[in-house]
Amino acid sequence: MKLFVDNLSNVDVSYLDAKRGLVGESWLVGLILEGSLNNESMICDFGIVKRNAKKWLDTYLDHTLVVPRQMPGLTITETGQDLEVSFTFPKGQFICKGPKEAFAILDAPAVTPAHLSPWIEQELANTIPGQIDTAKIIMHTELIGGAFYHYSHGLKKHNGNCQRIAHGHRSKIEIFIQGARNPELEKEWAAKWKDIYIGTREDLRNIAEINGIAHHQYEYTSAQGEFSLTIPASCCYLIDTDTTVEQLAEHIAQTFKKQFPDKKVTIRAFEGVGKGAIAEYA
Repeated sequence: MKLFVDNLSNVDVSYLDAKRGLVGESWLVGLILEGSLNNESMICDFGIVKRNAKKWLDTYLDHTLVVPRQMPGLTITETGQDLEVSFTFPKGQFICKGPKEAFAILDAPAVTPAHLSPWIEQELANTIPGQIDTAKIIMHTELIGGAFYHYSHGLKKHNGNCQRIAHGHRSKIEIFIQGARNPELEKEWAAKWKDIYIGTREDLRNIAEINGIAHHQYEYTSAQGEFSLTIPASCCYLIDTDTTVEQLAEHIAQTFKKQFPDKKVTIRAFEGVGKGAIAEYA
């Protein structure tokens, strides 16, 4: 007998990729349980399963930087309660330092659902009550018909895990000019923000050349500790405000209002799956 939970949770993370560098991602997570019926004619209590599994995902995966330990050229250095992760990819150098809880270290050569699912299944095994023979995690991305982008950021003022300097999202965007949706403008913006790190200008401490390539060096201190990030300038997009989805929607709307000064502009900017912000200019 099997039980399934299609919409157990969704997780927003960033991960490291040997070719793309820092990638923001959003995964939908489901669960399939196989086991024997108990004296209540149930495999287990759905409520307990969902609560325990979501708690683990929120604690150990959501809003982390997922690091594939076996990726060639990767270096992980532990200093007290902090980790520093570094590697070189085609566009330049990546270095990120912060508290250990800001990272999820995956013992794999790459970060994919196929590599993540067995790790999560093993970690969840002891959290699920009942007579369970197998617990299978299903991870997939949202089906998006239009344009979308992968972005990473950090929100130093946030009291929760959004304060981590390198977490991210896979997000769609909807752009309306005079009430009509414009897929071409959506594609253009998605291309502009492809695999991008969106940084707040006041957090940019330095622009340095590493092996002849310009890199941005970001630093800030938040409630969880000190964070720093070095990443090629070509992978960055600077704004003058915090990088909350509200401010991102406002920034995009202002940009298009300059392009269409006499028209109504509406932006629906998503932050991962099923949530986001709307900014309008008439």
